[in-house]
Amino acid sequence: MSSLSRAWRLPRWRSPRPFSSSSGPTAKKSVPYQKTLQEEGTGSGRPSRAPPGSAQVVVVGGGSLGCQTAYHLAKMGLRGVLLLERDRLTSGTTWHTAGLLWQLRPSDVEVELLAHTRDVVSRDLPAETGLHTGWVENGGLFIASNKQRLDEYKRLMSLGKVYGVESHVLTPAQTKDLYPLMNVDDLYGTLYVPKDGTMDPAGTCSTLARAATARGATVIIENCPVTGIQVRTDDFGVKRVHAVETAHGTIQTPCVVNCAGVWARALGRLAGVHVPLVAMHHAYVVTERIEGIQNMPNVRDHDASVYLRLQGDALSVGGYESNPIFWEEVSEKFAFGLFDLDWDVFMQHIEGAVNRVPVLEKTGIKSTVCGPESFTADHKPLMGEAPEVRGFFLGCGFNSAGMMLGGGCGRELAHWIIHGRPEKDMYGYDIRRFHHSLTDNNRWMRERSHESYAKNYSVVFPHDEPLAGRNVRKDPPELLRQGCVFQERHGWERPGWFSPGGAAPVLDYDYYGAYGHERHRDYTYNRLLGDEYTFDFPPHHDIIKKECLTCRNALALFDMSYFGKFYLVGPEATKAADWLFSADVSKAPGSTVYTCMLNRQGGVESDLTVSRISPGTPGSPLAPAFEGDGYYLAIGGAVAQHNWSHITTVLQDMKFQCQLLDCSEELGMMSIQGPLSRAVLQEVLDTDLSNEAFPFSTHKITTAAGCQVRAMRLSFVGEMGWELHVPRADCVKVYRAVMQAGARHGIANAGYRAIDSLSIEKGYRHWHADLRPDDTPLEAGLAFTCKLKSSIPFLGREAVEAQKAKGIFRRLVCFTTEQKVPMFGLEAVWRDGQVVGHIRRADFGFAIDKTIAYGYIRDPAGGPVSLDFVKSGSYELERMGVTFPARAHTKSPFDPDNKRVKGFY
Repeated sequence: MSSLSRAWRLPRWRSPRPFSSSSGPTAKKSVPYQKTLQEEGTGSGRPSRAPPGSAQVVVVGGGSLGCQTAYHLAKMGLRGVLLLERDRLTSGTTWHTAGLLWQLRPSDVEVELLAHTRDVVSRDLPAETGLHTGWVENGGLFIASNKQRLDEYKRLMSLGKVYGVESHVLTPAQTKDLYPLMNVDDLYGTLYVPKDGTMDPAGTCSTLARAATARGATVIIENCPVTGIQVRTDDFGVKRVHAVETAHGTIQTPCVVNCAGVWARALGRLAGVHVPLVAMHHAYVVTERIEGIQNMPNVRDHDASVYLRLQGDALSVGGYESNPIFWEEVSEKFAFGLFDLDWDVFMQHIEGAVNRVPVLEKTGIKSTVCGPESFTADHKPLMGEAPEVRGFFLGCGFNSAGMMLGGGCGRELAHWIIHGRPEKDMYGYDIRRFHHSLTDNNRWMRERSHESYAKNYSVVFPHDEPLAGRNVRKDPPELLRQGCVFQERHGWERPGWFSPGGAAPVLDYDYYGAYGHERHRDYTYNRLLGDEYTFDFPPHHDIIKKECLTCRNALALFDMSYFGKFYLVGPEATKAADWLFSADVSKAPGSTVYTCMLNRQGGVESDLTVSRISPGTPGSPLAPAFEGDGYYLAIGGAVAQHNWSHITTVLQDMKFQCQLLDCSEELGMMSIQGPLSRAVLQEVLDTDLSNEAFPFSTHKITTAAGCQVRAMRLSFVGEMGWELHVPRADCVKVYRAVMQAGARHGIANAGYRAIDSLSIEKGYRHWHADLRPDDTPLEAGLAFTCKLKSSIPFLGREAVEAQKAKGIFRRLVCFTTEQKVPMFGLEAVWRDGQVVGHIRRADFGFAIDKTIAYGYIRDPAGGPVSLDFVKSGSYELERMGVTFPARAHTKSPFDPDNKRVKGFY
C-alpha cells in the first residue's frame, strides 16, 4: 500500500473513532454483500477447464465489463467467444464495488448507456435465466446546497424528459418528508429520481455468465491468467493480434478485448499497446444497523463529496477525496483483496456524511472496504480498437463506474467488435480521443487522473478547463504576452479568449495542495477560470463579444496551429480520396473542398477540408515531394488522432497504395477573417487576393514577410478571409507582419470562444457536437458534401442513398430565442407541447444579438421530418425546467445567402 509519498501528506488525523464508534479504525475489511464468488482453492493454478486452441474473440477479465461484453457478443450471435479470468469472476475490482446506478448524467449518450444497463439487470437477465441479479430499485436523491448545484440538476431533469427518465425537483421540506433522517437545514433543494437503484456484483456477473454460456457460443475459463499476446505484422506492414498465451496453452485469435481493469495497462504492454490509466485506492465504509433507514433512496451529496448507499438496514458511505492514494506497484496476485483504510484520507467523507444524516455520528462502523480501481485522465472509460494493434480492443478504465456503465458499454463494445464500430456515438470513450503522444506520458496521466478524481463531484460547468497536464504541446509565448487565456485540447494549448488584464500563464500542477504540494497563490489563470464557472452569461461575455464583432466589422486573427495537418500522397491517393471523402475532392491542384468522412452506416466520422496539391521538395512540411497524387488535409486539432486512426484503418482495410503523413507539429496555422482581411493581407502576401485571382475555396503557395506559406481562402466564421499555413519556425515572423499591417485597420486577436459563437451564428457544424458518428449528412443538412450525382463510390454511400430514398426521420434544426437567455446544450426541445429532441450545441450570436441553439428533432408520430414539418411547429426550449419560446430556422439566421465569405459586403 503506497501513495505518491506518505511523507508528503500533512497530518489530518482528527479522531481515531469516526461516527463515535469504538469499532472505527479497527472495523473488519469485508464487502457488505451476502454472497461473493470467492471460494477456497482459488489461485490453485488449475484452470476451470482446458483452453481451446482457437477462438473468434478472447475477452480478458471476468469483471463487470468482461462479463457484459461476453454476454452481448453471444446475444448478437457471435460464436467462439472465450472469456479468460486469472482468478475467479469479479475477483479484481468488481467484487467490492458499491454497485450504484444513477440514470441521469450530463450527456445524452451516457443516459442511453445507463438505461441499457438498467434494462439488462432489472429485466433482461431475470427473463432469460429466471435468476435475480440483485437489482434493488430504491431511487436516487441528488443534494444541492447552493443555487448552481440545483441549476446543474435542473439541466439533468430537462435532458431526462427527452429520454423518459422520471425526476422531480424537491424543496427541503419535501426532501425531509421523503428522507426523515436527513438534515435539510442547509439545502437549496434536491433532485429525486425514483427508479435509480443498486446492483449486486456477484449476482449480476454470475447471471451474465449463465446467460452467455447458455447460448452455447461462449466459454468462460477461470484460474487462467494471460502471460502473453502474440502480435504479427502482415504483408502490408500492419500489426495484428495473432494469439493469446496462457500458462495452460496458446489460443489463436484475431481479436483480444482488454477488460482487465486495474491490470489493463500491464495487459496492454504485452501487445505493445499504451493503456492510459492509473490505479488508486477507492474506499467506502459500511455502518451498523440504522433504525428508520430502510427503503430510503441512495444519496449523492456532491458538495460534501460523499454518497450514501442503502445497504439493507445500514448505509455504505464513500466519496472522492482530493488526496487519493495511488497504487504504485500493481500486484498480479491481488484477488478478492482489500487494503487497510487510511483514515487520514477518508475522514473528509465522514464529516459530510454526518452533516447530511446526523444519526451517523452515533452509529458504529461494521466494515471498511478499500480496494483498487482504475482511473483515467478525463474520468471516462477507455474503449475501442487500439491505434497500435489491429484486433486489440479496450474495455477498461471505468473510474469505479464499471457496474453502472457495464451493460451499455458491453453492448457497444460487442457491436464495435462485430461490425467495426459501435451503434452509438462513443467518441467520448474511444481511446482515439487521446493523442498518441499522451497515452504513454506518465506525468500527464498521473496529473490529469488525479484532478479528474478530485473533481468528480464538482459542478460540470460549460467552460471548465483542466489545471493538470498542461503545457504539453504549445506555441511560442507571443500570444501569452498579449493576455491569451488558453484552453487545452488534445495536449495543445489553444487560444480561448484574450484578457485585457494581461498575461495569465498556466502554471505547473499543484495537486490542489495535496501530497505536501503548496497551492498556487494569486494564480491569475485559475481565477479567470473560476469567474467562468456559471450557468449564466460569464463575466467575460463582453470581451468575447468584442472579439466577435471586431471580426464581423473589421478583422480578427485566430491562431489555429493546433489543427491536424496531414498529407495523403502516393500512386493511389486519388483512389483512396474518392473512397474516403463524401465530396468530390479529385479536382485540379489549387482547389480546396469541404467534405465529410463517413462510416458504413452513413454516420459522419469527420468533417474537414481537403486540398489538391502538386509535388514539392523533399523534406518540406509545406509542400512535400511525392509520386502520384497528393492531398492536404486540415482537421480540427481536438479530433486529429481520431481522424488519423479512421483514415489509417480504411487505407489498411482497402489496401490502397498510398501514404498518410502527419505534419501537425511542423506547421502552424493562422486564420485572418473579416471584411478588411483582403486589404490587410494584400500588404503581407505576395499574390493578388482579388475574387478573380484568388476565389473562395482555393489555395496557393506564396510568401508572407519573406517566408513561404500556403494561403487558403476559407472561413469557419462566415467572413471573407484566408488561412495561412506556415512552417513553425516562421510563425512568429508572419504573425507579427500581419498584426503590424492590420494595426491601423483595428485588427484584434481572437480565440476559440469567439469561433464557437461566430460559427454557430453562421450555421457551420462542429464535429462531435452538431455532427457525430451516429448522425448522417442528410440529417445534419450537409447533403451538399455527398457526391451522389456522380457515379463515384465512397464509404457510406449505400447507407446515405438508402436513407434518402426512405426519408429523413431526424433533422438538425437551428433555433433562436427572443429572450436573451444563456444556453449551452442539453436543453429539451418542445414542439406543439411534445418533447421532440434536445439541443446539442448552443451559444450567443452577437451580430444578430440572439441565443442560437442547434438540436436534432423527431416527429413523435414516427413520420419523416421534412422542412414543412420543421416550419409548421410551435417551439419552446426548456432550460433548467423553464421553457422559452423559440423560432426554428431552415437557413442560417446570419448571411443566409453566403455573400460575406465570397467577399460581397
